[in-house]
Amino acid sequence: MNSDIIQIGVFAAITIAIGLATYLKCRGPRDHSKDANKDYFLAGGTLSWFYIAGSITLTNLSTDQLVGMNGNQMLLLAWWEFAAVAGLVLLAYVFVPLYYKYQCTTTTELLEKKLGGKGLRALISCLFLLGGLFIYLPIMLYTGSLFMKSMFNVDAPIILIAIGFAVIGAAYAIFGGLRAVAVSDTYSGVGLLGLGLLVVFLAFRAIDFDLSGIPPERLTMIGANASPIPWHTLLTGMIFIQIFYWSFNQTITQRAMAAPNLKEAQKGILAAAGIRLMIVPMIIAVPGVISYKLYGDIGDAAYGRLVGDVLPAWLSGAFAAMMAAAVLTSFNSALNSAAALYVCDIHEKFFQPNVHVRKIATAMTIGFVGLSIALVPLYAQADSIINLVQQLNGLLSMPILSAFFVAIFFRNVSPWAAGISVIAGTIGYGLVSFFFAPFHYIHTMFLTLIACIGLALLLNLVIFKRRAVFTLADFKS
Repeated sequence: MNSDIIQIGVFAAITIAIGLATYLKCRGPRDHSKDANKDYFLAGGTLSWFYIAGSITLTNLSTDQLVGMNGNQMLLLAWWEFAAVAGLVLLAYVFVPLYYKYQCTTTTELLEKKLGGKGLRALISCLFLLGGLFIYLPIMLYTGSLFMKSMFNVDAPIILIAIGFAVIGAAYAIFGGLRAVAVSDTYSGVGLLGLGLLVVFLAFRAIDFDLSGIPPERLTMIGANASPIPWHTLLTGMIFIQIFYWSFNQTITQRAMAAPNLKEAQKGILAAAGIRLMIVPMIIAVPGVISYKLYGDIGDAAYGRLVGDVLPAWLSGAFAAMMAAAVLTSFNSALNSAAALYVCDIHEKFFQPNVHVRKIATAMTIGFVGLSIALVPLYAQADSIINLVQQLNGLLSMPILSAFFVAIFFRNVSPWAAGISVIAGTIGYGLVSFFFAPFHYIHTMFLTLIACIGLALLLNLVIFKRRAVFTLADFKS
């Protein structure tokens, strides 16, 4: 009973401390820019490299990674993080300069400025919103709730824990905007990374630093054909998955676009890349492998059980607080980005040009929260949450990436050609990946990207009578 009280006390103290520290950092006079969208969704362009790195890191690193990747109980899953380093480097030197050059608030704004027409921008925003509402937000709530339930052995329905996460996360997004989100991300990230490394060390100590008895297929970094990441997928779709996620996903790039200048943004992105290279692969893969030796194949419950067993009571309370913060920050980051897409790309463009940004963003955030809570029970039935997430990502990621590639690397292209290709690619990927599955889904994603680009250029020539011209003009100094 005493250990339970200690856990809860430490958990509550740290959670309150993070909230208070965030409030103290963000309470000062705000430099309200003339652009209300930039002030609310890009923190008025005031984020330093330190907060950009922290927010990028913790926006991505949440329970869907820690629970889901460790739930595979294989070292192989670390490839997602190693490949992410390449994605971040490309963001820093290739794509974020474009957002600053064209003064974008959302990634989709680049499409309108490159191809013209607000329809394609709105279409891609709608797809991003669908992905957030039906995939990312409910999965964040589910995995966070599952971790808390398995770590503390809480006798409560997951949906009740999810509601608690959703309400607190929404408060950050509504009242603080991106500034509060980024600051809380960074404070939480320092603690989570530190405790995550401690869990790795204590897990090794629990097995006397002896990995014998663990099947070789769980220790190898060369994936077989039947593994979650066959080695040959690293040569096809993997890098393009990373380019999409790190360079065009509003939830990530929004942080990079909130710096006072391009140089500061690049420093933050490269710092985040360093963290991913040196720290993240260990904490998302090694504990899962060790848990296999300790408990056998227990899937997504592995990480929570291991943490609960190896950490002393007061530290497990601290770790739970960091994990709760990770869920909250990832959730409120996604909410803030979804609101940005709706307000900037849809509401202002089609309904009300001079909108009260905070009022509309608040209303949409509340709606997003309600829907994501309702979808949590659906993901409780998944065998492997991280593999399901990656497969679902393909429905939107490669078709959307094709539109950005067409806009950036070609001129004289109709936005309608790109838009039709995106819709066709989404439908085609869904049919092939979920009903026929002739290839691994990562190969299917690569083929979808190539097919979408080819279809867009073909439609542009045949239907819209335009001849696309390849160009690298945006990358010439």
